Amino acid sequence: MKTASIVLLVILAILIIALVALYFLGRKAQRKQAQQQEQINAMKQTVSMLIIDKKRMKIKDSGLPQMVIDQTPKLLRSSKMPIVKAKVGPQIMSLVCEERIFDSVPVKKEVKAVVSGIYITDVKGLHGKSVPVPAKKKGFFKRALERAQEKAGAKPVK
Repeated sequence: MKTASIVLLVILAILIIALVALYFLGRKAQRKQAQQQEQINAMKQTVSMLIIDKKRMKIKDSGLPQMVIDQTPKLLRSSKMPIVKAKVGPQIMSLVCEERIFDSVPVKKEVKAVVSGIYITDVKGLHGKSVPVPAKKKGFFKRALERAQEKAGAKPVK
């Protein structure tokens, strides 16, 4: 056998081992996420609150309790998270918001929020109406493709 074929076989074996390891790590992470979601659902409660401010900021600058900051992984401490400052009853609290609803949270308005600990999972208007989640923006190439298809007279692809 030539050395080139031996090198290719070794690289192929390493890639196969890496894919198998990633598969099992992914399954483990999926199970862990399902357990965490069950805990969040078990602890959730609806609370009326006045949203004061919302920002994406680093967790160490967010004003969350030190115990929460210590429990977060080191890699997440430097990344920006959606933080909502709200008045819940007589207290002003910093809460972590779910990323998918962060843009729909109204500022300086009273809302009913589904909260699990310091984590906001859903926001409803004061009268029970769900605050709409904004549609995801289309990228440059999807918009250009739709324009081209409209000019050609074909139905746009979604």
